[in-house]
Amino acid sequence: MADRAKILLVDDREENLIALEAILSSLDLVPVRARSGEEALKALLNTEFALILLDVRMPGMDGFETAAHIKRRERTRNIPIIFLTVVDSAPDYAFRSYAAGAVDYLTKPFDPWVLRAKVSVFAELYNMHKRLAEQASMLRERLAGELPPDTPDGSVLPELSRRLTAVEDELARARELARKAQDPTLAGPLSDLAERVLHLRAGFDALS
Repeated sequence: MADRAKILLVDDREENLIALEAILSSLDLVPVRARSGEEALKALLNTEFALILLDVRMPGMDGFETAAHIKRRERTRNIPIIFLTVVDSAPDYAFRSYAAGAVDYLTKPFDPWVLRAKVSVFAELYNMHKRLAEQASMLRERLAGELPPDTPDGSVLPELSRRLTAVEDELARARELARKAQDPTLAGPLSDLAERVLHLRAGFDALS
């Protein structure tokens, strides 16, 4: 069974972490807690995450500083970040969030359904990116004649076609989720993923 997507929850308050876990409990993913920016950076050293939910106001290293460290690291710079903060935050917090590289910014108390929908789509995108990478590797090996010699000639293309069709179906579901969530921040990631799917399909069609 494929590993479930992991979501990093960063907040210095225990009650907020409990609330986030409760909101996301119905999703097929693994929440990982961090009580500070420093703890979040340590978690990112050895674990791959699909998304980071990052509180802005934290003692010591705040959310903006934490995001800056994340974006400076080659390994973590492409992980999507959604900032979370209270409704009475400074007026420039939204601007600073996007300037720090966040894909979105939500104020507390937020609508649990909205947060769940956003997280669901980003987790789905992460899973699709992983499957696409596997399919692309398989296609490159086939084109280069690098598959193991004991691999049956007739087994590769049907299996690749099945996997690619599954990814195309997941992309359609992700687009539908984004449409229902009325979330324009997902347009870019979905468009990039759709382009990768089209390229992979074109390569497969040329091979078959």
